[in-house]
Amino acid sequence: MAAADHRTTTLAPTHASAHTHTPTHAGTSPVPGVTAAPVALGIGLAVLATLVWSGSFVTSRALGDSVPPVQHAFWRWVLALAVVAPFGARRAWRQRALIRRHLGFVLLASLLGVTVYNTLVNQAGVTTPAANMGMIMAASPVLMAVYERAGGVRLGARRVAGLLVACAGVLLLVGGDGASFSAGDLWMIAAACCFGSYSALLRRRPAGLDGAAFLFTTFLIGTALLLPAQGVSLAVEGGFTPTPDTVLPLLYVGVTSSAVAFFAWNKAISLIGPSRAGVVYYLQPVCVALLSWALLAEPTGWAQVGCMALILGGVVLGAGARR
Repeated sequence: MAAADHRTTTLAPTHASAHTHTPTHAGTSPVPGVTAAPVALGIGLAVLATLVWSGSFVTSRALGDSVPPVQHAFWRWVLALAVVAPFGARRAWRQRALIRRHLGFVLLASLLGVTVYNTLVNQAGVTTPAANMGMIMAASPVLMAVYERAGGVRLGARRVAGLLVACAGVLLLVGGDGASFSAGDLWMIAAACCFGSYSALLRRRPAGLDGAAFLFTTFLIGTALLLPAQGVSLAVEGGFTPTPDTVLPLLYVGVTSSAVAFFAWNKAISLIGPSRAGVVYYLQPVCVALLSWALLAEPTGWAQVGCMALILGGVVLGAGARR
């Protein structure tokens, strides 16, 4: 991980502004006196990433019986790497000296955000309903807020209140479901810890490291780290049969959930910080529950709807808070 006095930059710039950065010191507010437009953009990007990732939990559950978890993760990142390469490979090559200087940070980000996180989610999808996966992942914003507060950032009373209200909605949603934790739920708890740590780590990205170059490098390293596990999975479990029911979900998670959503989330972190983006992330259990009800016929009752409304209220309260 980069040292605490390293500076961070805009994480996922658009193609038109790929080389325009607004540096900030790690652990501080993204931009002092930030205007409403960047905040609105950051919240919108966080919502976009959250909605897209919600669909990936449904695909993890849907592919749980047909594609081994490690192979699911491996091909997801191979596809994501192919999508990002035209935009990031050349930039990564130009910045190879900077990447080498901060190789420890890049390796840790690749391990947490690419290699481990999605493999754990896919493993959980073998035995855990998609709605449970989304609810358990809602623990990650708490970890994001803890990391940011430990870094010296004042979260503010309204932000904390929104976080607690949304968290209460999630706890009621899980408790009202009579949650009896299975092995899959434990895999999801580990995944939530990985994602929260990855999101907090993004604030320490070295100054000057281009967003597209960073994504390409982490996707490449993360995929390479998956290669040994992919070989073991092929030897022990065998491959899977490519059919529309397996290829189309993999295309979704490879292109949309990986390339598009990671660009959006990283940019959101740079604009509004992990804690505010984490409050928006509480929308995920609501989105996953609705998608799993619509696509997988998983049950959703009135108690769940009430808890979802509580979560939405917390998101509105906390995400709109001023620093």
